[in-house]
Amino acid sequence: MVAAIEPPQASPNGASEGTEAVAVETETLERRRRCITARTPIEAAPEAIWAVLTDYEALAEFIPNLSASNRLERPDGGIRLEQIGAQRALGLDIRARVVLDLEEDFPDQIRFALVEGDFQEFSGAWQLHPLAADPPQTELAYTVTVRPKRTLPVAAIARRLRQDLAANLEAVRQRVAERAAT
Repeated sequence: MVAAIEPPQASPNGASEGTEAVAVETETLERRRRCITARTPIEAAPEAIWAVLTDYEALAEFIPNLSASNRLERPDGGIRLEQIGAQRALGLDIRARVVLDLEEDFPDQIRFALVEGDFQEFSGAWQLHPLAADPPQTELAYTVTVRPKRTLPVAAIARRLRQDLAANLEAVRQRVAERAAT
């Protein structure tokens, strides 16, 4: 749900990139904001993917560069997560922290919104769209609208997030496959 920050590698067209099965698109919005969407098909029912996504404290075990994902107490009794992304880049340890409030709409969507952290804005959703029933296939989509704090270059953050989101969706796909095999 949070992607760590490191110097990016530009894509050929600067607008979208991804791994073989993950499509990533970026939309430039006003006031230094970017909307980034990553999507991929996964050979599993929405419920199987949901189980992986909502195992919140286990996310750091398999999401690349996510060093911590901890559930916090939320005043209204909902779901609140603290997530920390960490990478080593150019000889520096770089960290990004967010506290997110989540709203679940089983099995279709998990929305999240920034409570506090290292961004001015960080909100979006995981969405699950069934594609086929037999064998089961679901499109997993992750959309985030991000606005970094003034000290961070928005273009570099957006490129890094595009790369990280592709890897994150691949990691979710792999975790779903591992659980299905057990």
